[in-house]
Amino acid sequence: MGNGTSAPDHSTSTRNPLFQGRRAPLPINIVVVGCGLGGLAAAFCLAEAGHTVTILEAASTIGEIGAGIQVSPNLTRLLIRWGLGDKLRQVSVKPEALTMRRWSTGETVAWTKWGDTMEEYYGAPYYHIHRADFHRLVYELAAPHPRITIRTNCRVVSLDPSIPTLTLESGEVIRADLVIGADGVKSLTRQYVVGGPDKPTPTGDAAYRAIIPTELLLNDPLLRPLVDTPEMVGWMGPKSHIMTYNIRAKKEFNLVLAHPDDGSVESWTAEGSADKMRADFVGWEPRVQKLLALIPSTLNWKLMDRAPLSTWVHQGGKLALLGDSCHPMLPYRAQGSAMAVEDAAVLGNLFSRLSSLTQITPLLRAYESIRYARATDTQASSRLNQHIFHLPDGPKQEERDRQMRAATVAALKEVSEDVAQRVRNTATVPGVSADMNLGGNTNKEDANRGNANQWADKDKSRVQFGYDADVEAEKWWKEHGMRTIGPLARL
Repeated sequence: MGNGTSAPDHSTSTRNPLFQGRRAPLPINIVVVGCGLGGLAAAFCLAEAGHTVTILEAASTIGEIGAGIQVSPNLTRLLIRWGLGDKLRQVSVKPEALTMRRWSTGETVAWTKWGDTMEEYYGAPYYHIHRADFHRLVYELAAPHPRITIRTNCRVVSLDPSIPTLTLESGEVIRADLVIGADGVKSLTRQYVVGGPDKPTPTGDAAYRAIIPTELLLNDPLLRPLVDTPEMVGWMGPKSHIMTYNIRAKKEFNLVLAHPDDGSVESWTAEGSADKMRADFVGWEPRVQKLLALIPSTLNWKLMDRAPLSTWVHQGGKLALLGDSCHPMLPYRAQGSAMAVEDAAVLGNLFSRLSSLTQITPLLRAYESIRYARATDTQASSRLNQHIFHLPDGPKQEERDRQMRAATVAALKEVSEDVAQRVRNTATVPGVSADMNLGGNTNKEDANRGNANQWADKDKSRVQFGYDADVEAEKWWKEHGMRTIGPLARL
């Protein structure tokens, strides 16, 4: 059931002025380090707030590689607000549901309806998209902006955060009023905030990534349903799991395979062995074997964790971190890009009110106070899914599956009989024995709060997907900023 309102109309790409039309009474010069999704989003929002922004990118060309990523409602609402609704829909896929299966038998353990339900509940759609397409959309939004300059071949080698100045590898020194560090998990700017290089903690996992043309799946009766009815389909197994979904208007099929790490490196571009990948998943159900047989090559990405920082803002008050530079996300909750773009929206919203240089540091502290708990909680939720997905077979796995099945039973009661029957018909693999039970009764508590399927937990999903970064920034200003920061303009 929805919230009693009709789904929003996202059919236009009209962009209204952001921040209720505000432009900062005092424009300043801002340098953003890094031209990834977070850096581009920050530059766009700060430029929309009236500031002059320079992006410094170490690479010689602008672009993203990688594979598929998930764009949840807390992110798509911002992109739609920025006028990207039509373009986003053209290159993405709207998953109809989440399905989680057992590794050895392929039986359905969890099913949660998505599709239009996301818009009904949370006011914006859930999409799957290729990371390069997503980056291109945001780049094409930021690059033509009259207040944004993007400079490539500009590797920052040192900073003086107190002025602030940045020294490039070429020897050039750049001065700014404010520096935003959006330089990712291997951030240089983070070292200046925390006082030295941080020490990431290995998760024990690495992730293979691969993309298959969907025409290959359509030729196989067992795999064809993965394309005909686009869902996020996962398989959970001991110490490993697989997530799959369609991207690029169902022309490509994306796979992420988390597995015990055995010497990979922390890089989106590190080559992996397709033969080793197949060996790591021997014994998994027939659909998995068929999918892996279609993969000629793969990337292998070491998954590292980083504890929450004590602060995102340098003590001098003129350098702040954003996105993966301050709160890198493990991929198990698919929220990394969303958190970075939310950061950017809050930062731009707050700095649309800047009217005195004395407000820069308090506004950065406000940005941190609005965003810190949200990002830290999401990091914890991602870590929790790693544990949930990778349980070894046994009592804890059985309890997980019981909870997930209870939520599935509840979810099937809220959809049409045709949809419910389709889910039941694809709940097992022909010829593979499975103890499958999607009937019976369940209590509401099992099907909702605290469920092992975090996407079935409606309270948790409301917090995660119902979040509006602009609303939170406006609320903070009304409750705190108007009284504490506003008066500084007169000093």
